[in-house]
Amino acid sequence: MTRFIIRRVLFGVIVLWLVATTVFLLFFAGPADNVARRLAGPRAPMEVIEQIKDTLGLNRSMWEQYASFLGNLLHGDLGISFISQTPVTTLIMQSLPGTLWLVAGAAVLWMAAGITGGVISAVRPRSVLDRTTTVLVLAGISLPTFVLGMLMVYLALSVFPWTGLQPGPYISPLLDLKGFLQVMIMPWVCLAVVQAAVYVRLTRGSMLDTLGEDYIRTARAKGAPERRVTYRHGLRAALTPVVTQFGVDIGTLLGGVVVTESVFGLQGLGQLMIRSVRYGDLPVIIGAAILASAFIVVANIVVDVAYSFLDPRVRLA
Repeated sequence: MTRFIIRRVLFGVIVLWLVATTVFLLFFAGPADNVARRLAGPRAPMEVIEQIKDTLGLNRSMWEQYASFLGNLLHGDLGISFISQTPVTTLIMQSLPGTLWLVAGAAVLWMAAGITGGVISAVRPRSVLDRTTTVLVLAGISLPTFVLGMLMVYLALSVFPWTGLQPGPYISPLLDLKGFLQVMIMPWVCLAVVQAAVYVRLTRGSMLDTLGEDYIRTARAKGAPERRVTYRHGLRAALTPVVTQFGVDIGTLLGGVVVTESVFGLQGLGQLMIRSVRYGDLPVIIGAAILASAFIVVANIVVDVAYSFLDPRVRLA
């Protein structure tokens, strides 16, 4: 088990190195004046260009710049924003809690709803409940996130104002738990509805395949209770593709839930990315891109470890 985890971690490190190298080549390869102009923006004066060249050491050789770039990354130094003159690490740490809470809360909701709905539909295929769930899944998949979010905001503010739910900036639960829940419940539900539709369909298909396996029929022939057959034997094996999708979704969403944060006005990584792209703040864009890659790599490592518990044969792969 330890060797399995070490192999996966080393593979993740190699992936992050390749991502960092690609980012460096995309943004820093080329003549020093062109790189500085690209980082500062097309309207930046020459004194700003010269300052960037001196600060980043763009007049050095490419190998020296590359070594400095990797060294700064290893020390957590992502540079300084050219717009706010604030370290990129500080900006990311200020925006990260909102995104973490949004993704974590929504993940609990969509996993609970997705797995429960998928199992119920698979146990009773072609029933009225199964067909109703299928219709709801298609509606959830087809409904754009921003449309659902705007509809929820309208209902909360105009039709059901007594609920107290309202969009707004992120509030720490340590400072105001009630205000935190009022702000976060609608984004959680909005994100979870869209994601849960995918997980219901995925869980249902995987469960139907698993419940048709020979070892399931053998367990039933031995007189095992149906609940045990379904949840202990069937669900455990059927969760492998679900866990795969979960790892991909978590890693991707942690990089910035752009649409949901924009609709509800949350100050997270998605909003930070929008502002950075709008104003051409490339140091922040670079830092956020590398952080998003790190989230995806870590999520996939966790998924691989989860595989080893769901299916011990994976440890030998």
